[in-house]
Amino acid sequence: MYACIHSPGNLPLLIECARGFSPYIEETSPDTVVFDVRGLESLHGPPPQLAREIERRVGLPANIAIAANPDAAIHAARGIRGITTIPKGREAEALAPLSLNLLGGSAETADLLDLWGIRSFGDFAKLPPLGVAARLGEEGLWLQRLARGEDHRQLRPLEDPLQFEESMDLDHPVELLEPLSFILARLLNEICRRLRARALSAGQIRLRLILENAPEHFTALEMPVPMLDEKAFLKMLQLDLSARPPAAPVLKVLLSAEPVKPRRTQQGLFVPATPEPEKLELTIARIKHFAGADKAGAAVLVDTNRPDSFVLRSFAPRPVSSQPKPSALFSAQQADPRLALRRYRPPRYAQVIVIHERPARITSPALSGSVVMAKGPWRTSGDWWQQEDWNRDEWDIEVAAGGLYRLFQELNSRRWFIEGSYD
Repeated sequence: MYACIHSPGNLPLLIECARGFSPYIEETSPDTVVFDVRGLESLHGPPPQLAREIERRVGLPANIAIAANPDAAIHAARGIRGITTIPKGREAEALAPLSLNLLGGSAETADLLDLWGIRSFGDFAKLPPLGVAARLGEEGLWLQRLARGEDHRQLRPLEDPLQFEESMDLDHPVELLEPLSFILARLLNEICRRLRARALSAGQIRLRLILENAPEHFTALEMPVPMLDEKAFLKMLQLDLSARPPAAPVLKVLLSAEPVKPRRTQQGLFVPATPEPEKLELTIARIKHFAGADKAGAAVLVDTNRPDSFVLRSFAPRPVSSQPKPSALFSAQQADPRLALRRYRPPRYAQVIVIHERPARITSPALSGSVVMAKGPWRTSGDWWQQEDWNRDEWDIEVAAGGLYRLFQELNSRRWFIEGSYD
């Protein structure tokens, strides 16, 4: 079954209404759209009830027709006022009263049919096909099938770019965050509604604010996973604007979303429950607001040999992996235990007495005592071509009071530091 909506001068509204029923939409003309409604009987009832639902949603005067093939629905909607439902097999009967002007075709064919006295679909449908083929050729046979409602074809789906953008020009400049939040909430609701209609989520939210006598303000929120929660988006934008307020009153708001496929996850029975990505991202946004944007995220190692070098980047959870096999668990339990270094950040300054080029005694607020065993040194250096190079000797020591520690000396400054303790 195919439904057609005809209303002059309202194509955007017709397309928006059709998208609420089907993703397969054809823009037949600037005032007509036809779309596939097969399988919607279970949701909206039989064709007459479905047509009334389409009329209710379109929200403006329009002709609506439902038929078994798209061309029959198009002709009925363009030629019959109100709602029309055509049962399968009765297309020729329903289309018979329509004027032949709605059929289309070349000007030569239209002039010849007018000379023959053919004025309606029904008159044309009664002509013998062999005579039509002999005088009008292939075009005549095709037009006669349309007049009888017998032509079947596939829709030519409307392919528009997936752009989810909303903007609003403000009548008066806005300076406060509270009234700006109402505008952002309205735009976010519209964008999320359109994303849901396409079964999509957002991977990034971009906000541009056109300011009065100042450069525009730009904000981009990167999502760790596809998300579709307008309340979470609004709160994250509020936190960002609170931390980095616009430099001048706002004249125009432009909001856009990067569409991505929604996430599909299936948790294992023995995997610990994790926070929902929306709540976790909102919590991270609050931490960044209070502690700073560079103080929250996931630690990522830097491509260098410099000890304890890492940067913080946006948190992105790893996909849930399958449970290890029992043999793997058994192997892990049988592995040799290893010492773990608990680093001090920052390293703690210490005074060290060296005897025979080996640490003999250490004194610091965190640790004091004689060194009973020292292994080393292990020299590491790098970044000598930059201003912040490093060059140091590392030692593993055991103190008399008990405990293993890592000690290092910066060779450039000759200072000693305690880097951490071994567990």
